[in-house]
Amino acid sequence: MYQRYIKRLLDFLLSLAAVIVLAIPMAIIAIWIKCDSPGPVFFKQRRVGQGKTHFNILKFRTMRGDTPHDVPTHLLKNPDSYITRSGAFLRKTSLDELPQIYNILVGQMSIIGPRPALYNQYDLIEARDKVHANDIRPGLTGLAQVNGRDELPIDVKAKYDGEYAAHLTFGMDCSIFFRSFTYVFQRRGVVEGGTGAMDASQKDTSSK
Repeated sequence: MYQRYIKRLLDFLLSLAAVIVLAIPMAIIAIWIKCDSPGPVFFKQRRVGQGKTHFNILKFRTMRGDTPHDVPTHLLKNPDSYITRSGAFLRKTSLDELPQIYNILVGQMSIIGPRPALYNQYDLIEARDKVHANDIRPGLTGLAQVNGRDELPIDVKAKYDGEYAAHLTFGMDCSIFFRSFTYVFQRRGVVEGGTGAMDASQKDTSSK
């Protein structure tokens, strides 16, 4: 009942409220991005949604316009050189993710769920298949994000995603929602251009 009906209703109502409340702050961020570097305000990228369908995720652009598209940050040579001044702040505070409110509003994402994989992150997609994490909507934040975020290797990340898919409840969503604020404010688990000591080769943070 909760997963099928109530969760989607809450996603719609909360994202609609967020669009209204955050309209002015997002407009200020958009102006800052335009003044900081040439290029579009928003960055679109193909991601994997529920049932392994593809959709375009929205983010505020945080990297230069000449940054290679659809390439994870850790695969770029000297990734810090591509990040703009405004982008560095937006990425550290996760404010670059705010436009995904639209993805939630139209039903492509949920507020809570596995972070959507890049369409070409085949290892992560396969790992999530084994634990049925691709059967639910991806989210703005999720169980893996509050248990290590960028520092997690793919198998551990998929394990948390599968655990969430198997035990999806209102109580779990509330817990993840509030724990996410702690991670954002303390900037915990964020690793630019690579990962932490847990696994230096597996990170799904995308360019731009």
